[in-house]
Amino acid sequence: MSDSSVIDPSRTRAALDQASHAPGAIYASPEIFRREVDEYFKREWLYVGRVEELADPGDYMALRLVGEPVLLSRDRDGRLHANYNMCVHRGVEVAYGAGNLKAFSCPYHGWVYGLDGQLKGAAYMAESEGFDVANCALTPLRLDVWRGNIFINFDPDAQPLADAMAAIDEEFSFLGWEKCRLGNKLEIDLACNWKFVHENLMDFYHVGVLHAGSFGANFKFEPDHVMIKPGGGLSIFYDAGPPTPGAEPLLGKMPWLEDRPHSFACTAYKAPNMTFFGRIDCIRPMIAWPIDEGRTRVVIYHLFPEEFFDRPDFDETLKIYHDYQILVLEEDRVMIESMQLAMSSPAYRPGRMSTHEKGVHNFLNGYLDRVLDGATP
Repeated sequence: MSDSSVIDPSRTRAALDQASHAPGAIYASPEIFRREVDEYFKREWLYVGRVEELADPGDYMALRLVGEPVLLSRDRDGRLHANYNMCVHRGVEVAYGAGNLKAFSCPYHGWVYGLDGQLKGAAYMAESEGFDVANCALTPLRLDVWRGNIFINFDPDAQPLADAMAAIDEEFSFLGWEKCRLGNKLEIDLACNWKFVHENLMDFYHVGVLHAGSFGANFKFEPDHVMIKPGGGLSIFYDAGPPTPGAEPLLGKMPWLEDRPHSFACTAYKAPNMTFFGRIDCIRPMIAWPIDEGRTRVVIYHLFPEEFFDRPDFDETLKIYHDYQILVLEEDRVMIESMQLAMSSPAYRPGRMSTHEKGVHNFLNGYLDRVLDGATP
């Protein structure tokens, strides 16, 4: 019997004031997880980083994303590339970590690749009939850039990134993404399903309770401010202030947002791996990478205006932002890891939703459309 016949999401499909949360198997089933990866993550544009992480020719990042080894690089002509990080000889990864190289050399048999992924040399292959290095290269992935943010797509037939980001671009280009740089990047592994990460980030119902001692006192929103989007997307404008103790912009306002109040805040979700937060002083993309059905790697980026980096107190102040993010994330981590434990229990029964969970309700229904109902992007 298939998972889709065992799982009954009808209560989640109901109108918000009648709806319940999703069945536990949605978060705990290995079979559903494999379907999510194959039919969702590998068919959508995925946020993988910032252009300044690959600023110079020779810069590269070797990543493992949804079970696939991926190699991002910038060639000598300044072009960005994404390839499967698998030697065409035996499949070994040709690079690890991040850094700057003149070429990639497979550590197993020494096959050498250019920064674009083209094979340049393969020792002792001259006697192999019909072998020609010119016909060999790492398998490419689609890569495109939106306002300084790098996205990849495993699906060669997916819509262009510009189309996928059109609605977000129209609503949130005012944040000035392309005028910002990466201040720092935080990575943490959580013992929870990837969906809980996004649900938690758009669940404003819990803020006044769980985060009462951190940012909850500065947080103000109304449920009707949540604007639901197709495919489980969301955008919302509300009051929260900068992500610092006291909700003050410690580095000042972003120059192009000078007319906004200190309390300005916005959040949006781009399926399937990106939720971002805009504040008066910074932008924070938060990326969820599924490892398996019960583990997720979260990557958080702090983006600040170029001019902030020239301040003598920038590094010291950046640490305050970093430490505050850790504090809030730890508050959330305990809760979502606790929820994950319940998902495998036969005693778990999905509870009713609050009307304050409008974003979560839309997220889950967009997800169900794609993964259980098989809707195409």
